Amino acid sequence: MEQRVSLITVGVDDPEVAARFYEALGWKRVESPDGVIAFDLIGQTLGLYPISALAEEIGVEADTLGRGALTLSHNCRAKEEVAALLGRAEGAGADILKSASDVFWGGHHGYFRAPEGTIWEIAFNPFSALGSDGAFRWNGY
Repeated sequence: MEQRVSLITVGVDDPEVAARFYEALGWKRVESPDGVIAFDLIGQTLGLYPISALAEEIGVEADTLGRGALTLSHNCRAKEEVAALLGRAEGAGADILKSASDVFWGGHHGYFRAPEGTIWEIAFNPFSALGSDGAFRWNGY
């Protein structure tokens, strides 16, 4: 298995409502099959899929899938972008869980919960500068 993640699928109650949230953040949908709403990322895709259909596909009950047990992180190019993006997320309907603040190791971050429960970290890491295309690597490029 190659060391990468290709698709992040988020099981949601209402994919259209969830998609409107990401569109309010400035994301653009891509054409996708019925039942899935997809947003291409840099080297990955975020898919929004009805949680009941996801559970059926996997072969488990929907209530066994849980919610919010992971965080997705979006790294910014500059420290100042963190608070701005948290503000944009709040304006789109997110709950701010942690305001933009400095981290003991030298970074700067905050957290929000999207309307469907997905928790996002918005971060600036001065030790992991983004690539020219916005790609992230743990120790930078």
